Amino acid sequence: MATDTQQAPDSDNRYHVVDGEITWLVRAVGLTIGAALAFAVLLGLWEGFRDVEGLRASIAHGLLFTQIVFAAVLIMLGSIVEGFGFGLALGTRWPYTKNILVLTLRGDPEAAHRVVATAVGLVGVALVIVDPSYEMALGLGMIVATALFGMGVLHVLAGRAPSIVHGIHGLLAYLVFFAYLVPLAYNDIGLGLYLKIIVPTHALLFSIFMGGVVTGGRGFGEPIGAFAPTPRKKPQWIFALHGLAGLLTLGTLGWYAPTYPVAFILCLAQLAIGFIVFQAVNLKPKAPGAVVAFHQAMALLISTAVVLQWQL
Repeated sequence: MATDTQQAPDSDNRYHVVDGEITWLVRAVGLTIGAALAFAVLLGLWEGFRDVEGLRASIAHGLLFTQIVFAAVLIMLGSIVEGFGFGLALGTRWPYTKNILVLTLRGDPEAAHRVVATAVGLVGVALVIVDPSYEMALGLGMIVATALFGMGVLHVLAGRAPSIVHGIHGLLAYLVFFAYLVPLAYNDIGLGLYLKIIVPTHALLFSIFMGGVVTGGRGFGEPIGAFAPTPRKKPQWIFALHGLAGLLTLGTLGWYAPTYPVAFILCLAQLAIGFIVFQAVNLKPKAPGAVVAFHQAMALLISTAVVLQWQL
């Protein structure tokens, strides 16, 4: 099917280019993502001007808010790429193509994903410059690692790399989000110490990792397959392990429910959404739809609810 994203691929990539269909829904999602990016910039400016500790601190404070939203948007774009079948829209070329900005403006989520990833990297560099602390350097280092594993994800989808690469990429993307959200919430606790002492993050991040492995394990455009009644194929075993990780997350949050009541409720809903995603992937494996993005949005909300300890 010809779409706005169609292009002549390089000869060594011609068998690995798959175009998603840019529908009105994809365009609407793109406009929403654009609005979120604009909001991130405005929020950063607002918070920067509100800070009164000096120009350097004000810039760092504002950039931190912008980076948190940028990192969340980047994760959401990744789920949109998967949900609407754009995983190999640019083939295995990485990180850019010569017309990537044009493709982004036309609504290609994979092109937008790479452009926003660049923005996250640039803001990460700016934060290290204005706040040369260990935590900001750690955040930038994880951005670089996430980008490199992002290249690996393309080869997972093309059948050239193991599914664990996809899982590590997803895990790193969330660690980048945590790397900037934690310093905002806790001035005296770094990311490493936070992850060590906050037990619910262990199960949560394992579940996120397994979610990426599920996507990589089934392959591009392939269903997981129905259980009959137990797992029979490798993708089904991976999905079953992901489900167990989700139950472990729910149990952990339930144990600590007085501290994380909102996260616990969101996790309950997330398990139900996960089974809807399972059905969607089996019905339309090449483009399961917006439910994949909704599933990812819930994971971001759960993560945020844990870090900020949202209460009822």
